[in-house]
Amino acid sequence: MSTNTGVSNEDAITLSAAERKRVRTRSWRLLATLASRQKPMLVLTVVLVVISNAARASFPIIIAWAIDWGLPQVTGGNLAALGITGGAYVFSAITAGSLLGWYVLCTAKISQAMLLDLRLRVFRHTQRLSLEFHEKYTSGRIISRQTSDLETLRELLDQGISELVSACVFVTFTLISIFVLDWRSGIVVMIAAIPISLLFGWYQRRSEVVYRESRVVSARLIGTFVETMTGIRAVKAFRKEKANDANYASVAGEYRDNSIRSINLFGVLQPGLVLVGNLSVAAVLAWGGFRILDGTLAVGVLVALLLATKRVFQPVENIAMFYSSLQAATAALEKVSGLLEESPTVVEPARPQPLGEVAGALKFEDAVFGYGDGPVIMDSFDLDIPAGQTVAVVGQTGAGKSTLAKLIARFYDLRSGTLTLDSVPIDQIANDDLRRHVVMVTQESFLFSGTVAENIALGKPGASIEEIILAARAVGAHEFITALPEAYDTDVNKRGGRVSAGQRQLISFARAFLADPAVLILDEATSSLDIPSERAVQRGLQTLLGNRTALIIAHRLSTVQIADRVLVVHDGKIVEDGSPAELIGSAGRFAALHKAWKDSLV
Repeated sequence: MSTNTGVSNEDAITLSAAERKRVRTRSWRLLATLASRQKPMLVLTVVLVVISNAARASFPIIIAWAIDWGLPQVTGGNLAALGITGGAYVFSAITAGSLLGWYVLCTAKISQAMLLDLRLRVFRHTQRLSLEFHEKYTSGRIISRQTSDLETLRELLDQGISELVSACVFVTFTLISIFVLDWRSGIVVMIAAIPISLLFGWYQRRSEVVYRESRVVSARLIGTFVETMTGIRAVKAFRKEKANDANYASVAGEYRDNSIRSINLFGVLQPGLVLVGNLSVAAVLAWGGFRILDGTLAVGVLVALLLATKRVFQPVENIAMFYSSLQAATAALEKVSGLLEESPTVVEPARPQPLGEVAGALKFEDAVFGYGDGPVIMDSFDLDIPAGQTVAVVGQTGAGKSTLAKLIARFYDLRSGTLTLDSVPIDQIANDDLRRHVVMVTQESFLFSGTVAENIALGKPGASIEEIILAARAVGAHEFITALPEAYDTDVNKRGGRVSAGQRQLISFARAFLADPAVLILDEATSSLDIPSERAVQRGLQTLLGNRTALIIAHRLSTVQIADRVLVVHDGKIVEDGSPAELIGSAGRFAALHKAWKDSLV
């Protein structure tokens, strides 16, 4: 069953302590899993960062040595001391610089490998989730996960983590060097850790909520934009530009306000760290100055202590900047890990039952169904469809017609009862077998970017052009396809931009014909056809249906006339069942629908 984390808590801004801990653990576990695949490179980067930062941290010690030992030696005539101290400094600088460059290259490779892995995971996982998930989780939010959230993670992985780790290691080695030079001054510097910890704690508590809100608002912003552009025809038709402008401005304003709040928080953190750093340098200078006067501290050591103390707080300021990125990336990681935690509600059977030659007999027995945790909409439902029968399903909107189609296509599973295909429970059939033998043509008739031939070939990957043309001829699509600029090689563009809605449906019929399934489901599949196209499709349907089992869901009763049997569905139940002629001759719902349709033609 689905955990529903990504759906139910998607818009949650504040979480309980337990939930926050669980989400954080889940997020960092995901990051650790991604990093574990890069172990050899990670080990190398650890070695590089340790050695390069150790070399950088040695600069103040070398300077102290040069002042307190080297200068007296040179003054006494030992010029070799200048070469020794200068050579040590140059060696450390070359070591630090070259290894740091190598380290940056390694971290770039690691971050890009992790991001590629994560992008593929998100895409593959989202595709595998059940239709129930996609009907709850808006496309804008999914796009946000794949774009805005992963881009935030990219910024962190490309530079943030590498520089954060490098800064932490450098601070550690520099503190060690301060204690090596003078442990008393080291204690003075360590006292500064108290106000720094308080500042970071204050920042974390407040920024955590702000950045979590940022991901939610960002998803809404992208979702609003995608929805508007996807429905641009409706926007133009209903003159919704001004209303959409106001709505988008409101969401964009929320995003701006959230960004300002995050900047204000950082505007307190960074100056606070700078103040603590400057006060620490002043304290070391004052403390060291008095000790020089009483002869307990060398001048070179004090110079080195001041340099080291100043350098300790330079990375701390950088850490503050990266910590801000870390908070944003953590919020993004929570959303991505929440999406990856979702589980399909319709799962592949562990031990699928084999199918022989499929005839296409369908049977519901005592079926109970409801969407998600919602109310039951199909209770104790029974239906027997013999193999090869063409069944039309009619009824008012919301009666349960499309639900019936989705169950047969196994987009959803029953809560109880059984649904069988040739006496095999449909939830025990392998997905590949089910998709091969049960094909559904929907009202949307979606076309992917590519040629007309490639779209038809989705029904049978690897089909020859002759097979594709034969399928198009069978459903009456060949004539308009050959009239396109490049015929079957015409690129339909995104969402079939170069063909009409009716032509898209004809292409989807050709796709279904080529697939040659045992069970064919047409869910409002002729709703966008004009009268001439519909008549052409009616002729094609006779060929398309053949001897296979067919379920036709339609409002247009002209399509229903070719059915062997008509089911009238009302409130999730079959209230009428018979041939078209039998039901027309009765005084029931179908007769009333048929009369209304006849009147509309007149």
